[in-house]
Amino acid sequence: MDKKKQRLPKPKPLLECFEGLPDPRLDRTRRHKLVDILTIGLCSILSGGENFSEMEWYGRIKEDWLKTFLELPNGIPSHDTMNRVFAAIDPHAFLDCFVCWVKGICPELADQTVAIDGKALRHALNEGDSIPYIVSAWASEAGLVLGQVKVKDKSNEITAVPELLDALHLKGCIVTLDAMGCQKDIAAHIIEKEADYLLALKGNHATVHEEVKEFFTDAVSPCADQCADTAIEDKMDFFKTIEKDHGRRETRRYYQSTDIEWFEDKHLWKNLRSIGMVESLRKVKGKTSIERRYYLSSLPLDAQRFGKAVREHWGVENPLHWSLDVVFREDDSRARTKNAAQNVASLRRIALNLIKKERTLKASQKSKRLAAALDTEFLKHLLGI
Repeated sequence: MDKKKQRLPKPKPLLECFEGLPDPRLDRTRRHKLVDILTIGLCSILSGGENFSEMEWYGRIKEDWLKTFLELPNGIPSHDTMNRVFAAIDPHAFLDCFVCWVKGICPELADQTVAIDGKALRHALNEGDSIPYIVSAWASEAGLVLGQVKVKDKSNEITAVPELLDALHLKGCIVTLDAMGCQKDIAAHIIEKEADYLLALKGNHATVHEEVKEFFTDAVSPCADQCADTAIEDKMDFFKTIEKDHGRRETRRYYQSTDIEWFEDKHLWKNLRSIGMVESLRKVKGKTSIERRYYLSSLPLDAQRFGKAVREHWGVENPLHWSLDVVFREDDSRARTKNAAQNVASLRRIALNLIKKERTLKASQKSKRLAAALDTEFLKHLLGI
């Protein structure tokens, strides 16, 4: 049989993935099944709920319907019970369930860009605490969150990256990170996962940043309007895009070079094969601005592929961060006890994945949440039951 015509195995249902999550409670305190609590929470979030009180309220309103597929041996758990359980669940075990489920609905990621980026949970903190961050892995083409890890503050984002990398299946992917993740150990970790990396350079590696900047300053004309639109030499490739929108014109020039023998620290960055520069020329109402960004990468010479990966990392802001803040109001979440913030954030990202992979209803994400609240058949369709 032609491989292209072979059917992929049916993904494991989400609720079955929940069944594998260890219950942190003592046997004598388990009045409600863990899978029931998680499912009520997810259904509430899919239907517009935002906190534990609304999870309980949703459960009481929809109790008869929920009993058609959940056991609910002692009815609907209270919001306090919801809070305690989400605070106690091991977020690492929850991440494993999350990744297992996503692998089932998105089994093939080869050559896709996986952007790893952090986002603040601005209200999920107690007085005197730092703002916690959730570091997520986003598969740009699939439009799905692959997994996420919480850290205490932005400065600790790099500590979450190795844990997230370990949990994910990344063979053949291009993993992109901003300057915070531009670290030798992270580069090596990505290579060990049989993936490629594209790391943004900034002041945290001041010497390397300056050396790469000087290289492209010498290699490329400093005047953006006179930049050559072709490859400069055998070891340099070039690609250009032009965007026009409401009086704004933006030209992006992507330069990539494999001429890195001059780079003394080359051996410290595992499988380093190229360096790159993106030059953005913006013209808005007669005013012109130029910005240049620099990168280290394990990618071979292909400026178009390099440029695509750069753009897809920038694109994580709208489909992921914007959706979580505007559609799911994540910034307003006050879940803060122990592991509650991270576990509810995982549930929110599962909900986002379910909505994004749903293609039958041609509607916005907000409209799909409204449909889930009004139509239990559509909600069951989202859940895959």
